[in-house]
Amino acid sequence: MQKPAPARRPPSPAEMNALIGLCQARRWPEAEAASARLLAQHPQDLALHNLHGSACSEQGKLEAAAASFRRAVALAPRSPEIHFNLAVTCGRLGRLDEAIQTYRRAVALRPEFAVAHYNLGTALKDLGRLDEAAASLRQAVALQPGYAAAHANLGAVLQLQGRLDEAVACHRAALAITPTARGHLSLAAALRSQGQLAAASAALRQALALEPGYADAHNNLGETLWDQGQPEAAAASYRQALAIDPDHAEANYNLGILFYDGGRLEEAIPCFERSRLRDWQERRLYCLYKSERFDAFRTALPPLLTGRHVSPFLATLSGHHAANFGLPDACRFCPRPMDFVHHARLEPLAAPGSALTAALLHDVALAEIAERKQGRLHHGIQSAGHLFRRPEASFGQLAALIEDAVDDYRRRFAGADCELMRAFPARTTFNSSWYVKMRQGGHLTSHIHETGWLSGVVYLAIPQRAAGSEDGCIEFSTDGDGYPRRHADFPRQVIAPRVGDVLLFPSSLFHRTLPFSADEERVCVAFDLAPDPALSGGG
Repeated sequence: MQKPAPARRPPSPAEMNALIGLCQARRWPEAEAASARLLAQHPQDLALHNLHGSACSEQGKLEAAAASFRRAVALAPRSPEIHFNLAVTCGRLGRLDEAIQTYRRAVALRPEFAVAHYNLGTALKDLGRLDEAAASLRQAVALQPGYAAAHANLGAVLQLQGRLDEAVACHRAALAITPTARGHLSLAAALRSQGQLAAASAALRQALALEPGYADAHNNLGETLWDQGQPEAAAASYRQALAIDPDHAEANYNLGILFYDGGRLEEAIPCFERSRLRDWQERRLYCLYKSERFDAFRTALPPLLTGRHVSPFLATLSGHHAANFGLPDACRFCPRPMDFVHHARLEPLAAPGSALTAALLHDVALAEIAERKQGRLHHGIQSAGHLFRRPEASFGQLAALIEDAVDDYRRRFAGADCELMRAFPARTTFNSSWYVKMRQGGHLTSHIHETGWLSGVVYLAIPQRAAGSEDGCIEFSTDGDGYPRRHADFPRQVIAPRVGDVLLFPSSLFHRTLPFSADEERVCVAFDLAPDPALSGGG
């Protein structure tokens, strides 16, 4: 009869104390080697697997760490701490689905495990599962009201959901617990989205008082000052950011935009080239074209037309150049954008005595939204922030009506031979929204919406115009924005809008508001549909 194998003894206290001492001294390579030697003798020891996983994790050996923590979980399936360690490692490896599943096991085993709820919420946020993320972060805050990071991350999730009042409250709660420069930066972002530009500037100055060398805060202050119509102060903030971090992509890009909008095109080009951010190649191309450096433009254009043509900005430049010089247009985003202007009615707004129109005009007049300065608008004001993310019910109702109109547009042009419709976003998500109010003499010069996909405008108040007059009308064309012209044979379409009308058009199409002389206000809400985030501009 075979004798049973002798029971393995656990590691001796001296061996464990020596290993723990290595970990406490952060001598991780030695701790890894020592725990591996002991595991060869004691392969079923939970503490050794956990310490080996920790030593590997601290050295960035994440696959080895995950393997050790999995063995530890198998030995102690009801240990929330071991599940937590494995979940953290899975998150660092980018395996968010596995991390979420493992965090859920940890909080099921220990419902009061606040940091696990926090990490679970963060992982859900990273996957865009915002409702679940908010629930987990709320649980972390409920369990540990002084958990500043949980308040701040909940604020970030609520901001992504467009629940800006709640987001601001969360950021303020985090700052009341632990005032940090990063916390003020996050608060400023939520306030700016609300259109509270002065408050956003104040929050950014608080960030810089705490951390004067915070390049992101200098950059964001520049953006807010630019929105407030202070270009010189904005430029100074961008330069301060770049003095701290010369490679700061956002600050280089934003300084380029400032030069670009000011017509200082030669100065803008190197800023965009240093940034390599978002549509920097199209911005550079624009500067070359507007400066009439056509040879350089023609050299730079073809490489941007490889792959899918999903940049409205590139489509405008390519199309104008082709029409200007009698050449074929190689860009397939929307070769005939004038054919894709859609004029419709939103009956709930158009009906005489419409309660919704009255509510919208009331909220436009009285909502505490800062004015965003911009050079193209004359005798008028434009709201800052994202109008459809504000708490007023009227703006939410308007957004829902526009979503229906976008669905109609999608159906009407489905199957069209262009990338505008082939890659049309399946889900209607607004990239931006704002109101424009103009008084007598008001007009908006020709422009496109470089960062949109489909753009649109809804009319809430229209001044009286004489029969046949173009006062206050909207004009569409494939030429505009002072692009260099070799001829004047570009198509033009003028539409005389009425209250309740909605116009939808490719973001690549030039449009402008014609001046009007009536002593009445012209009020509209403009918006951009966001492109699919999976598509990248410039290609």
